[in-house]
Amino acid sequence: MAKQKKAPARDEARAAADYYKLNKQAVEDLVTADEANSPPVSEEELRRYTSGPKVKMSHWLKIALIKAWFFAAVCYFFLWGAFVSNVVDQIVVTGIALGFVIDILVNNLLRFMEKTPGANDGWILVSRKGFLSLPLNVVYGLVLMLCVVETYEVLNRLLALVLRMPAGEIPLGVGPILFGLMTMGWDALFLLMKRTLRRIVADAKASVRR
Repeated sequence: MAKQKKAPARDEARAAADYYKLNKQAVEDLVTADEANSPPVSEEELRRYTSGPKVKMSHWLKIALIKAWFFAAVCYFFLWGAFVSNVVDQIVVTGIALGFVIDILVNNLLRFMEKTPGANDGWILVSRKGFLSLPLNVVYGLVLMLCVVETYEVLNRLLALVLRMPAGEIPLGVGPILFGLMTMGWDALFLLMKRTLRRIVADAKASVRR
């Protein structure tokens, strides 16, 4: 009779031990899970279990809006808010500020948004990290600023000609929204040039290997 009572107790203990091992393995699988050992899940399935708005925004549109917002903020604080009387100095200061904002804020935010390391490098002109990143982005900010200034000049001349405005009048003033969109547009153009150049170099290397 005692043996019959001990047998179910051993079975229960063995079952409890097996259950613990099973759950321990499940926890280890969950902790070590990554994209390499996880089953593929569609974007639609992920959106069903995520909170927030269900309206999907394209990845490139998110990046474009982020950049335009930061560039508009630079215009607001440095073109509207900076007390620099000389126009040339104001352009230089704003260009340097653009470089700092791109290097410290924009690029780091894009890297933070990455699902995998390096996924957003295609949206960053100076993608290398290190000591040279900030100086290169400052130069890039100055180039962007000069391009935007020239764009304003061309647009104002065309509008003054079309509207037959007197000499000296400026039909299109500098504003954060338009400045942000212009700077974002020039940034997109330089990124396109970078990708095209990389593709040409890659094709040339491939043809040489053949």
